[in-house]
Amino acid sequence: MRIGRAPRRRSTRGGRALLLTAATVGCALALSACDDGGKPSGSGGGNYVTGPSGISTVAKGERTEAPKLDGETVDGKTLDTTALKGKVVVLNVWGSWCPPCRAEAPNFAKVSKELADAGKDVAFVGINTRDNTKQNAAAFEENFQISYPSLYDPDGKLMLRFPAGTLNPNAIPSTIVLDKQGKIAARTLAALDEEHLRSMIDPLLAEQ
Repeated sequence: MRIGRAPRRRSTRGGRALLLTAATVGCALALSACDDGGKPSGSGGGNYVTGPSGISTVAKGERTEAPKLDGETVDGKTLDTTALKGKVVVLNVWGSWCPPCRAEAPNFAKVSKELADAGKDVAFVGINTRDNTKQNAAAFEENFQISYPSLYDPDGKLMLRFPAGTLNPNAIPSTIVLDKQGKIAARTLAALDEEHLRSMIDPLLAEQ
């Protein structure tokens, strides 16, 4: 009888090991686009449409309220994104260690400055993640002349506040744009050039 039972125990252990391995790989791919060159990974689910550029958008009447994102910024101040309602809010998840984040940073610096100089109702907020020290993040901001604040989120806890089934930031870099009511309107899981960044913002500025 012992001979008959042994294979079943080995099979169970092997099955569990395979499941754990698959789960680990799945989580790793979902959380870091930098590992595969910044390509999109994962999906938010829900009622959205993804265009050929990889940007997903949600119709105005079907959007979900964004979570409260608050805490200490890279420069030691405090920030609460719920205080930004009434503006289009651009949330950019980045890390100083991430090559695609470095590639898109000049575009964010340029567009954010131009929109601010034009008096547009747009607020940019970074979410710095997986940087072990603020010094690395601060050096990144200085190097790329990022003038807007970034929440310091080394453990990625702020990213987990987005509800399941929404367009959540499940890769690095990710960019999410909120409408003036604080609802999730657009998302991409890849580095953005200037044209595509503006394409996420301009339609929301035009909304009544």
